[in-house]
Amino acid sequence: MTDLAGKHIVLGLTGGAACFKAAALCRLLTKAGATVQVVMTEAAEQFITATTMQALSGRTVYTSQWDAREPNAMAHINLSREADAILIAPTSANFIARLAQGRCDELLSLLCVARPAHRVPLLLAPSMNREMWAFPATQRNLKQVVADGARVLGVNAGDQACGEVGDGRMLEPEELLQDLVAALTPQTLAGKRLLITAGPTYEAIDPVRGITNRSSGKMGFAIARAAREAGAQVTLVAGPVNLTTPHGVSRLNVTSARDMLTAVQAQVDAADLFIATAAVADWRPANAADQKIKKDGSGQVPELAFVENPDILATVAHSPRAQSGALYCVGFAAESQDLLANAQTKRARKQVPLLVGNIGPQTFGLDDNALLLVDAHGHTELPRADKLTLARQLVAEVARRLAA
Repeated sequence: MTDLAGKHIVLGLTGGAACFKAAALCRLLTKAGATVQVVMTEAAEQFITATTMQALSGRTVYTSQWDAREPNAMAHINLSREADAILIAPTSANFIARLAQGRCDELLSLLCVARPAHRVPLLLAPSMNREMWAFPATQRNLKQVVADGARVLGVNAGDQACGEVGDGRMLEPEELLQDLVAALTPQTLAGKRLLITAGPTYEAIDPVRGITNRSSGKMGFAIARAAREAGAQVTLVAGPVNLTTPHGVSRLNVTSARDMLTAVQAQVDAADLFIATAAVADWRPANAADQKIKKDGSGQVPELAFVENPDILATVAHSPRAQSGALYCVGFAAESQDLLANAQTKRARKQVPLLVGNIGPQTFGLDDNALLLVDAHGHTELPRADKLTLARQLVAEVARRLAA
């Protein structure tokens, strides 16, 4: 994983039980290719040792603004100038108050205030008791630090170290990694609302059997993540898959093609961009049995009649908003042969400006893929790569087309 290759991250720790998560986060950041400089407050040292963070980051930890290692005695200037981003995780209520007031009485707050704000984003991952989180002064301080240019990453709800349950838990390390990557990604889809479908559909034969396909949903989930990184507000309509929702993405779970169409129609009027990656079943049994169809020993196989499922992509692409250009539609075609010819035919039939094709048997369930982008002017190949890399390339291409 090289999401942060070449990036230098200052990871700040303030006092809180969630400091144990900062250790895992530090390791994730280094695995993603970043160099990590840890800076700890005095309170943070009550929860985790500088020795631990030094071992994980591979760099000496800074704890004092009077650090004698700096020849110019300006650790706050040197550390902030070297950074591509500053991430404070955990961020205590006290530290948020300190930033809101512009106080600079220790190294971490000092370097936050001294950072070149135009190029070094400051990300805060709050962690505190639920009552502290809800306290009016804390909420006022959060609004103030956002107004001053910091990005507050939000909190999770759940069990807290004190034994209570509620809002205030620090986000998990993987969620913070995704937020950091997004903060360093060009916001080419900022202000755009994306509706995307992913995964297979399942069409019931009876209560225990059905028709589906081998789509894992990984490509669609990767596109949802990449679009969110690029600044889009993303709603993901997912068929039956076993995948974790990308951080910051709103997810709607459906089962059948008709379920998916209903969910899409309920959301599409609010969207600027529709990407149909789902492998929707073309047909469904005409009449699903109420009870399990059982063998009777006669050797006779039950006859199944099928009807055609609704065409979700065509329905959306033929809508007035899509036809007027207010909604940009991207379709996917999973083929088994003659990819270019079939993709061109499908693009013309669906009336979409961009059709993305792949060979289904060579990608279903796998972590990599190869894509063929087909439009009215020709086609472009995206060579085989991991699906997140391809998703980012596709999002960049779609953003370029939207800007044009």
